[in-house]
Amino acid sequence: MKGVVISGTGSGVGKTSVTTGLMSRLSKQMKVQAFKAGPDFIDTMYHAAATGRPSRNLDSFMMTDDVIRNVVGYSSKDADMCIVEGVRGLYEGFSGDGDMGSTAYLAKLLGFPVILVLDARSLTRSAAAIVNGFKSFDPDVNIAGVILNKVSGKQHMDKLAVAMEKYTDVKVIGMIKKDSENSLEQRYLGLKTLSSFSHKNITPLEELTSSLDLDVVMDIAEHSDSRLPESSPYVQRKSGLKVGIPIDDSYCFYYRDNIECLGASGMKVETFRPTDGEHLPDADAYYLGGGYPELFADRISENKDFLEGLKNASDEGKKIVGECGGLMTMCNSIRDKDGKEHRMSGIFDAEATMTGKRHGPTYTIAEATNDNPIFKGSVKGHEYHYSDVFPNSDPKYGYVMKRGLGIADGMDGLTVRNSLGSYMHMHALSAKDWAAGFIEEIR
Repeated sequence: MKGVVISGTGSGVGKTSVTTGLMSRLSKQMKVQAFKAGPDFIDTMYHAAATGRPSRNLDSFMMTDDVIRNVVGYSSKDADMCIVEGVRGLYEGFSGDGDMGSTAYLAKLLGFPVILVLDARSLTRSAAAIVNGFKSFDPDVNIAGVILNKVSGKQHMDKLAVAMEKYTDVKVIGMIKKDSENSLEQRYLGLKTLSSFSHKNITPLEELTSSLDLDVVMDIAEHSDSRLPESSPYVQRKSGLKVGIPIDDSYCFYYRDNIECLGASGMKVETFRPTDGEHLPDADAYYLGGGYPELFADRISENKDFLEGLKNASDEGKKIVGECGGLMTMCNSIRDKDGKEHRMSGIFDAEATMTGKRHGPTYTIAEATNDNPIFKGSVKGHEYHYSDVFPNSDPKYGYVMKRGLGIADGMDGLTVRNSLGSYMHMHALSAKDWAAGFIEEIR
């Protein structure tokens, strides 16, 4: 498999803008499979808009080496090339003295060469010094190209060209002028209705990267040293069941592998848009991901079919899993940042409140309790939220947090009947057979 890893010298160098623009340009010529290092839901949405294919997360905390290689091989078997967007700087990982969790670790694991994005503002010879330093830091990482971003003008470009040619042998794929108008950081990052982000929004990023030489990028990808397994990483079964999954502006944070894991277990996946007024579909189970329900709480509260349908499904004992925003929807109400209260489904006798206090981002490890109606054993994931959930009575929890905060006192996963709501975003491939919890007892 041919592929490249696009990494930065640090955060804020324009890595996502550059990666998304490159993906879109290359996708006009070939099938590009995108990946994102780490537990990031937002960048994968940009990737999907750019390539027309679902992007997937690769994370060495939540996934074993074999699983990572399997996911890449399986999801890219019909693609012409892979592009992995890194996280933070190339060598940042879980600790200060090891590369586990870093973008560099993924590049070595997959056998993909690295293209480095460097913020070249006010730099000339120092840019070459930085590239050489990154290259020599770990000789096992193949840094094959560099993109010099935020260059001020022709004179600056000329000096950089001389310095890079004289002091380093890393290929310069191109230089990008300062462009705050077309920069993704300026235009789109933050609380944004991401599900409405479409290909027309990618055009400025294509323009931003128009100076980059695609032939050089493809030549670098040709030098990949990667043979990856292409079999499915999911447990296969024929359950004949159906799962309803809301996907819209309020519910847009899902690991792609979780949805495909349910599909591999024979569950027909039916998506719907409750924020736009669509009714709750009839299904055997429901999976509510995270997103921004607090921004659209007035519209959600008006969709009585959705909310009352969820409550009735829970009362009937159907399996319902909610994560973060999904958890909030399963409470009695959501109190937004202005203090306004919006009625929700009332599956849990609890109130969700936007406190403005940030929790995370942090990795999580959770161990299922005996009260967990769906999952057994341990599962890994991550949490990141600005709300808190306050139960009104003595709650039952489905998880003890071995790592992470949860809802309260080291516990997560409110439970009632066969409904489970947690702040943790679980990753299906961190568990042996994650989908089994949806299937058991339904049949």
